[in-house]
Amino acid sequence: METHAGRFRVYRVVESVPHMNFFDTEATRLYTVYQSGYGDRQGDIDALRTGDLVEATLAGDPDDPDEAWSIQSLERIDGVRMAFAVDADPPAVAEELWTDGQDRPVTAALEADGEPVGEVAVQPRAPLPGGSFVPSVLTGLVPMEDRLSRLPSVGDPVADVLFIDPDSPDADGYSRPFGVVLLFTAAGEALRDEFYATYGVDPDADSRPEYDPYGI
Repeated sequence: METHAGRFRVYRVVESVPHMNFFDTEATRLYTVYQSGYGDRQGDIDALRTGDLVEATLAGDPDDPDEAWSIQSLERIDGVRMAFAVDADPPAVAEELWTDGQDRPVTAALEADGEPVGEVAVQPRAPLPGGSFVPSVLTGLVPMEDRLSRLPSVGDPVADVLFIDPDSPDADGYSRPFGVVLLFTAAGEALRDEFYATYGVDPDADSRPEYDPYGI
């Protein structure tokens, strides 16, 4: 048994799986951790949401990849609010950004009153496990920590992210070969609200879609 202390981005797994993933922001490694069994500390674990940034100590066996790690200590220090819209038409700005054959994410600045306040990115499905976009986001398999901590085109940290998948998580085929990520800094709140209204997103609600990862 070993322990590992560090700063982690939280990615919740759906209720059908009793684990969640912690992404080590410095070592760029995913840790699968138990989601229950913490006694008096369970309330703090249950309060975590996708996008939270925590300082934690994990305990586990690095030589046993089939066994999850447990949370020894936990302190939430920050977070990025993450929202999801699935089976939804991508915004025009994303459609214009996509080029057939892309195999890497491509980004462009989002502006309000002539000033950059966020970014739009199109993420090809091809490099993702099974071509799944939202499930890969929810489990931390879409690498984006470098953009969350400081958005290059703006120079500020990200406050909100909206993930848009043109198809449902359990789709048999895809209408688009990409998913969309909209990242907003604090200065982009008004623009964020416009997109939230377009996609019917409540910023105070947990909009993670329900899906059966074993079915996928």
